[in-house]
Amino acid sequence: MKKLNLIMALLVLFGCTKKAEVGNAKELLKDVKKKYKIVTIVKIDGIAWFARMREGVHQFANETGHTATLTGPTEAKAELQIAHIEQAIKDGADAIAVVPFNVEALEPVLKKAREKGIVVIAHEASNMKNADYIIEAFQNIEYGSHLMDHLAKLMNYKGKYIGFVGSKDSRTHMEWQLGAEIRQREKYPNISREGDYIESKDNHSIAYTQTVKALKKNRKINGILGSPMSTAPGAGLAIEELGLKDKVSIVSTSLVTACSRYLESGSVDLISFWDPSKVGYIMNLMAVMALEKMEFKNGMNFRVDGYTNVQIDKRKKNLFYGAGWTDVTKKNMHEYTF
Repeated sequence: MKKLNLIMALLVLFGCTKKAEVGNAKELLKDVKKKYKIVTIVKIDGIAWFARMREGVHQFANETGHTATLTGPTEAKAELQIAHIEQAIKDGADAIAVVPFNVEALEPVLKKAREKGIVVIAHEASNMKNADYIIEAFQNIEYGSHLMDHLAKLMNYKGKYIGFVGSKDSRTHMEWQLGAEIRQREKYPNISREGDYIESKDNHSIAYTQTVKALKKNRKINGILGSPMSTAPGAGLAIEELGLKDKVSIVSTSLVTACSRYLESGSVDLISFWDPSKVGYIMNLMAVMALEKMEFKNGMNFRVDGYTNVQIDKRKKNLFYGAGWTDVTKKNMHEYTF
């Protein structure tokens, strides 16, 4: 366990070495005269995913001159994230961009922020009520189906899998798992999920412990599908130590910097992701656009790759989707530096 913690700490410090180059907000905001204070508050700071997001936030600040920062708790707990939001309100933020650990728990404090005139932009929160705008990288159900297609093939279309979420209160993580289960029931009748969804609290050590526990309890498990980034390194180490890399397949959301060792060894088969630096950049861009009361419309171009034809949800008019995700295996992992 100490070995895993050391590996993850080094990845946070040195893994995201390539600076984010994601967009050109200056063009969209060329007529904006006022400088705003925007605070991005993530569910857990200190992990590779949000280290990468910070790069996008910093790029936005450097390009535009707005004060844009990223912060968050060091543990994935709603009450700690609420405290950061309260502090942002107290410090006079013009806008808050939030990636919630628990959407429902954050609703009251975000309602308070909006009542004070603070713009709220959300991500990984398609069901959030107290947000001016929500941006998602893609349709969540489709993404979950995509992950299941890969896992089913790796499992030779039969067997049992376990599903990891950061929290059952994470709407996005649960929607990915729901998409996977819908696809499994439609196309892969010889595959089934073993037990309830496992909560990792977005912590690789918990993912490791829970994987070991599940695999020792049921030797018939031959697949792992992870919503949180922490699944791949945690479960990957468990598979490696148990000598099961040829018997158990792992497909998960993650980043190359978080699990390159396990992709290389074959303990993790495939990871999928969207670039969090782009989302950090876009959330801050949307915050300024909202503060300036600029128009948001279907098909708009944020000047960021993957977000050049953003679509509005048919039922929820403040919910927007980008396009696509990136799949990485051992074969193409060296193309990515984050």
